Amino acid sequence: MSSESNNIKAMNNKLISVVLQKVILRNKFLFAILLFLCFSQSGITSNSYDVFSPDKKIKLEILITNSIQLSAFYENNIIFKINDIALIENDQTSVFKDLKVKNSKETYIENEYYPVVKTKSEVIIERCNELIVKFKNFNFECRVYNDGVSYRFVGKQDKDIQIINESLDFAFNQNTLLYFPEEVSMLSHNERLYRQDSIENIEKDRFCSLPMLAISNGINILVTESSLHNYPGLWLKKSDERNLNAIFPKYPKETELIGDRKEKVINTEDYICSTNANREFPWRIFAITNNDADLLTNQLSWILSEKNVLEDTEWIKPGKVAWDWWNANNIYGVDFKAGVNTETYKYYIDFASNYGIEYIILDEGWYYLGDLLDVVPAIDMEEIVAYGKEKNVDIILWVIWKTLDEQLDEAMKQFEDWGIKGIKVDFMQRDDQWMVNYYERISREAAKHKLLVDFHGNYKPAGLHRKYPNVITREGLRGLEHNKWAEYITPDHNLTLPFIRMVAGPMDYTPGAMKNAAKDNFAIIFDSPMSRGTRTHQMAMYVIFESPLQMLADNPSNYLQEGETMEFLSPVPTVWDETKILEAKIGDYIINARRNGKEWYVGAMNDWDAREFNIELDFLEKGKSYKAIIYKDGENAHRHGSDYVKEELQVDSQTNLSIKMAPGGGWVARIIEVK
Repeated sequence: MSSESNNIKAMNNKLISVVLQKVILRNKFLFAILLFLCFSQSGITSNSYDVFSPDKKIKLEILITNSIQLSAFYENNIIFKINDIALIENDQTSVFKDLKVKNSKETYIENEYYPVVKTKSEVIIERCNELIVKFKNFNFECRVYNDGVSYRFVGKQDKDIQIINESLDFAFNQNTLLYFPEEVSMLSHNERLYRQDSIENIEKDRFCSLPMLAISNGINILVTESSLHNYPGLWLKKSDERNLNAIFPKYPKETELIGDRKEKVINTEDYICSTNANREFPWRIFAITNNDADLLTNQLSWILSEKNVLEDTEWIKPGKVAWDWWNANNIYGVDFKAGVNTETYKYYIDFASNYGIEYIILDEGWYYLGDLLDVVPAIDMEEIVAYGKEKNVDIILWVIWKTLDEQLDEAMKQFEDWGIKGIKVDFMQRDDQWMVNYYERISREAAKHKLLVDFHGNYKPAGLHRKYPNVITREGLRGLEHNKWAEYITPDHNLTLPFIRMVAGPMDYTPGAMKNAAKDNFAIIFDSPMSRGTRTHQMAMYVIFESPLQMLADNPSNYLQEGETMEFLSPVPTVWDETKILEAKIGDYIINARRNGKEWYVGAMNDWDAREFNIELDFLEKGKSYKAIIYKDGENAHRHGSDYVKEELQVDSQTNLSIKMAPGGGWVARIIEVK
């Protein structure tokens, strides 16, 4: 071909390209046809769907070609994208290979739930638009709420499979800020500080547990999961510049017990999950809001969990717990030697009974490690339980998970025979498929014996507390206990937990320190610990931190010296009929109001910056008069953390209150109707 012919051909191609671009710009319908033809010629079919939240602010775009992709928008601005969503079998192909869409259906869902345990409210409302895309062997389900999006796979094929990975390539916008609970091992209590950094600055291959919070152009995106059963927990690992990938612990093949409680996985299978494909897989949840306060009332983790399976729940009783371990049984002013013995726990029972506290706990030391049936001689369990029953105080027992597993039937029967009302199960430190199944097995067996369960040394809540409401709280956070050996439990840290960890579910932070240190006066004393921040900062945790089984961590002797403080801690509830957020900013401050019955409680906490607020009490019933019993930071709380002032005011729905908080401070009020 001559040079002239080549030039003519190039000019023709250029002219065709220009004309085609103009036509496409003027005719989007023609563009869609051309796009369809392109996919058809390449052997790839394309299906796309847009699903909006009921208020139209959030949009989820689903694109299905040779893979499944999601893009999330807030007010028409993209905030993240997830590529290559799939479950991968051991032959490196997708479990659900056939992505030819059979049909799809979009439905508006509205439900009203009444939870057995009223953590935030007595009623939970679900409103969303749901899209179900049906394929030959599975459904892909998406839900879009006003406060987030979620998706999951639902298999429809009765065959056994081994999943080696779940693909989830999570791409964020530039300069997205992460609150990254960075981990160094999958053998973890998931008790982490939140590394605050832009996604670009997180080093490649660093990984985190969940929940994780991202902030993109002022929009909060909290990542977690729910309906986790017979499947390993989801973690996230930094991959490319602005991407995080899903990672999972592999199924344990061989384990080794280190010491008396830590079981380390030393060899694994090649897969993360062995299961039948005819099942529902976990929900992947992305809470979305431009308002920090909305994270504090988000209920997606509960809504998307499996429904309650217990027929009889009347015996499930939330309440407060007098706890022994944090204060090392360091009681004083008594005529017996304090320690792990019957006299000490009867003293705890007397204290609890005097203040209407529902439970005491016997933490480590009541049994010889390795045998839950071998009680130490200094403990007379029958006498302690009987004495508690006389005083209307029930008993909870701490156990190491491994020993409980080995003695499950005998131990559960013994606990029921003794009259024990709950167990605190500790040191699991894993969320592989085997361990996730262990949690459910313990929850189920405990319910048969009418035992509450408080999991410690564990992963975040992921739906079990709805399916088994006797799973009343759990740890999975860096809480007050760390003040026994470290100084990093600061007011700043305390002001991140409700916005991140608490979104997943109740958290057993174990508040209640009576020795309170200003910023520069903290000291580490293992057997007589203190907290960082003011007294009212600790008191406000009982209104702000959610745990239907809420600890009083300090020792009864200290509480008995603090009569005014106990006038608040004694009646403060652990479950709520209604929650309102008055002011909130991640890591800086929270002011909320909660109602239980006819009484309202207001709690405020701040970081190391002193702050002042004015709040309106317009949530009170109009035309009625109330008494507000207020506890606020004293004038010298910035120097002496235990300095506070109690005052009483007459208030009503028209009242404005001034709140002044010291560095690391707090403020609480109990508001009672005056008849």
